Amino acid sequence: MRIFFKIFGGLLIVLLLAIGGASMWFWFTPVGVNNYINKVMLQLAMDSPELMTSLGMVDNTPLDFHSGKLGDRTKAEDDRSLAKLKKARAGLDKYGPEGLAGQELLSWRVAAWFFDDLLRQAEFDYGGYRITQISGATVNTPRFLTDSHVIKNEKSVHRYISRLNEFGRVLAELKVRIEDDRDHGVVPPDFVVEKSLVGMRAFIEGGAADNPLVTTLPEKLDKIEGLSADTNAELMQEATKAVEEKVIPGYESMIALYEELLLSTDHNAGIWRIPDGDEVYAVALKSSTTTDMSADEIHEIGLAEVARIQKEMNEILTAQGYAEGTVTERVRALMQNPEMNFSNDDDGRQQMLDYLVELNDDVMSKAGDYFITLPDQPLEIVRVPEYSQDSAPGGYYNQPALDGSRPGRFYINLKNTTDNPRWTLPTLLYHEAAPGHHFQLSLLQKIESLPVVRKLPLFTAYAEGWALYAERLVKEDMNMYADDPLADLGRLQAEIFRAVRLVVDTGMHAKKWSREEAIAYMVANTGMTEDEVTREIERYVVWPGQATAYKTGQIAILKMRKRAEDTLGDRFNLREFHELILMNGAMPLGILDEMVDEWIEQEKAS
Repeated sequence: MRIFFKIFGGLLIVLLLAIGGASMWFWFTPVGVNNYINKVMLQLAMDSPELMTSLGMVDNTPLDFHSGKLGDRTKAEDDRSLAKLKKARAGLDKYGPEGLAGQELLSWRVAAWFFDDLLRQAEFDYGGYRITQISGATVNTPRFLTDSHVIKNEKSVHRYISRLNEFGRVLAELKVRIEDDRDHGVVPPDFVVEKSLVGMRAFIEGGAADNPLVTTLPEKLDKIEGLSADTNAELMQEATKAVEEKVIPGYESMIALYEELLLSTDHNAGIWRIPDGDEVYAVALKSSTTTDMSADEIHEIGLAEVARIQKEMNEILTAQGYAEGTVTERVRALMQNPEMNFSNDDDGRQQMLDYLVELNDDVMSKAGDYFITLPDQPLEIVRVPEYSQDSAPGGYYNQPALDGSRPGRFYINLKNTTDNPRWTLPTLLYHEAAPGHHFQLSLLQKIESLPVVRKLPLFTAYAEGWALYAERLVKEDMNMYADDPLADLGRLQAEIFRAVRLVVDTGMHAKKWSREEAIAYMVANTGMTEDEVTREIERYVVWPGQATAYKTGQIAILKMRKRAEDTLGDRFNLREFHELILMNGAMPLGILDEMVDEWIEQEKAS
């Protein structure tokens, strides 16, 4: 898997907002292991203009060298990135692990694991799909340009327009890479190609004037003080021209290529279908779960969890008077009950947003009893942009920028309000916002005296494991569902959703399940709509292993907590346990497990 995609692609561009604390000049000081790690991470980051903008630190300052550019997507650039990474990993050995202790040793171990993980994935020149229905430049770059590029003056508008022109170059470079992938036996499945085509065609439908890259600009221009009407019109004309002459032709060329790919691909879903696919998946599982568990082990855990959670769901349903039919049938009936849904119109969408704000205010009012450190960054709850809602998940979180230009944001997909009945919303909020990702990713910015690699949510099992743990926390400790048993059912439905992921991800990529088999299993065991499930399954197809991280991480954190509770008894302090997990930064689960053991021994000795 290509280094560029792992370090700078897709979601990670957003996730790297979590860097905070030290100044950039401190990062350049190669003294000690922490400063060495900071230095090489910055050097890697500076290769990506998109990443530098997402950091929210130097755009529109005298240090801004990047915000009119987009990254290089050529094979030569990937090779340069890989060479830098190998040099960085070799240099780390000069600083440890011998002679290190405490936090410095922990920093060395986390950084070593991270670099080794990237190198394991870099063994595969052809390890995935570059443009899909949910990722790649055709999806991520428009979102980046409209959501992350900050426009505050005329110069920043010109840089935006420069990036629009650069976008055409990016698409051309990626076309060359995709043709090379095809020549080496790597073509997405037919349904991925079809959905990618739907997204690309929809994006350019209506021409430049109606394109989101243009239509989102006037509101931003209106906020620039002193911008004359003539200048405003000229800038709009330049932006429209760039989209018309660079962006749309780039999409048209990519569409033509994908139409050709559709004639030569097949319907198989699993990554086993590409050269070295089994090895690619094993490395992806290790990267996502940060464990050495095999696909078979993960599959069996998933089956056992599905059975356990279904039993608990049945108990709630029966107690609430829903006793007829299978668990899935009863859940589906609840989801389709109009009384359980917000109306699928503008009024209903606003009511849903208002309800989510109310839920967040409620949980935040109680959070101090369960956490020592609370985020001080604001949280906004907004809808997923309409132009991307077809390919977006039900909800997701973007953390605040360091410079305060963007708050933390919980995005809710409002294309169809019936996808998220009222009783499912609390758990979605608790996972994505407080006390889930908003706590975790905002608090990362507050940690001091740690190298940057420990302040990034680079480890999916840690990041998503915490958010899924947070769902259980609000039930068992914060008692948020005491007066709303159906919301507790929503929690269990969310949990079984993650357990099913273990089954279907390994099913497709290791056991050669078809897309249809995976969809049928997920529909049968979650009560979700077929449209929802189809989007999910097709995401797992193009992102092998990632979906296994959620439940794996939750189970690991719950085991750590239970071990601490059993060992410490009355001396166990939940607030201190949460402080330990959140305020030591992100890390692989195995290292986190050892850190918890050390904390237990310290508590026993104190």
